[in-house]
Amino acid sequence: MPLTLASLVQHSALKLSVRAGESRLDTPVRWAHVSELADPVPYMEGGELLLITAMKLDAEDPEEMRRYVRRLAAAGVVGIGFAIGVNYEAIPEALVEAARTEDLPLLEVPRRTPFLAISKAVSAALAADQYRAVTAGFEAQRELTRAALSADGPAELLTKLAAHVHGWAALYDTSGAVVAAAPDWAARRAARLTPDVERLRERPAPASAVVGGSDDRVELQSLGTGRRARGALAVGTGAPLGTAERYAVHSAVALLTLTTERSRSLHDAESRLGAAVLRMLLAGEAEHARAVAGDLYGALLEAPFRLIVAEPALPGTAQPEGLALLADAVESAAARTGETLLVVPEPSRLVVLAADGGAAVHACADHAEALESRRGREATGPEPDELVVGLSAPAGPAGVAVAMKQADQALAVARRRGRPLVEHEDMAAGSVLPLLADEAVRAFADGTLRALREHDAVGRGDLVASLQAWLSRHGQWDAAAADLGVHRHTLRYRMKRVEEILGRSLDDPDVRMELWLALKATSAPS
Repeated sequence: MPLTLASLVQHSALKLSVRAGESRLDTPVRWAHVSELADPVPYMEGGELLLITAMKLDAEDPEEMRRYVRRLAAAGVVGIGFAIGVNYEAIPEALVEAARTEDLPLLEVPRRTPFLAISKAVSAALAADQYRAVTAGFEAQRELTRAALSADGPAELLTKLAAHVHGWAALYDTSGAVVAAAPDWAARRAARLTPDVERLRERPAPASAVVGGSDDRVELQSLGTGRRARGALAVGTGAPLGTAERYAVHSAVALLTLTTERSRSLHDAESRLGAAVLRMLLAGEAEHARAVAGDLYGALLEAPFRLIVAEPALPGTAQPEGLALLADAVESAAARTGETLLVVPEPSRLVVLAADGGAAVHACADHAEALESRRGREATGPEPDELVVGLSAPAGPAGVAVAMKQADQALAVARRRGRPLVEHEDMAAGSVLPLLADEAVRAFADGTLRALREHDAVGRGDLVASLQAWLSRHGQWDAAAADLGVHRHTLRYRMKRVEEILGRSLDDPDVRMELWLALKATSAPS
């Protein structure tokens, strides 16, 4: 408990009595200071009990006392101790009235009580309070350490921390999502602070911030030792933290940082193992992959999964922030639902094996949707942190090589279309015609049909339209001629001219296919 004016008044050896400001005796005292200056304010820091004898003051002048007391109160002085029997036999009424007007505690110090005794009492009480705080802090550290090493780990630590600070505590992952909170009701309050946690994450660790109002003050502390925060701790209290509570929070930050960094080391080791499992699957060694995966990835290989491939939207961007953010998003989603996830980060791409229909796949889609929405609002091209993502169809261990090819194909289409994410199933379910909206395909189509268009341009027959009608009717002369409104012999003559001009036979199915696609490509919208 901090030292207050009431504690000094109750000190039996000091024999102090109260002459004004009785309602504010519970104010904490930071120090006791002696000053006979007419204006000691420049030397005050706030929280002091000022001890005076009025040697240089006209303590009987009401106007001077009003100005004197008003300045002291504005400077944060918590009380005045006036020694009687030195310059004045009793406290002048002008000083008493001024203290009452400002509601500033005024203590009468008897002649037999030296100021040094008051200073010693204040110093001893402050030292004892500091010792109690340090002792409580060390005890909190021991208790929090035991909690961190328990089976419940961070959750138990938060419970102990909330009790020590007489408030609540919450832990956030790298994406800003709440991992755990104590007490349970604090989870909803903590979730509202996600935007603040995201802003804190943008600053190099360690970083801190204070949010909320006076009745719900929340301190946010980043976790991690690297440039990017690995999480955040929120501590909510009704008032600023005291010394003991501050010790407890610092201990919790240190323990959670150690836990986070240890988890990161384990995560890196798991990633290396995951990369080995993926290489075995791609090589067609599914049984060996299962043996190596063991309990870590075994469950993932027993059910249909998706293969996700992500690359920077801007080619040539090595190790972009966007890949790390996507990895954080899918890992956090999987962790919250207990899903098994295989993540293989590479220098310029990210490969993920995730359960089909699981939270990680949904988190990937949500991440891409957010990128697309942001680009739409800003009406700009891709930013350095943006990605293109390809998602394979559901697959099993024996089909990983095919799934990788599907994901790469979907990624190529996403890049060509300027979309953050494309699923291979959408490509297969839709039409091939949108894929023709490519400059290289259009250039090929224009080159293939150029001679026919040049022939038509000089008015020597409508060969392009005739070719399109004939192909659309699968070579049926009568039907195609009817569509064109010409005689079938006329159409036969035109198709012979097409073969002569192109130097290719329309009996060849490959030629017919190429010509049909060329016609579609040149008519497809950009």
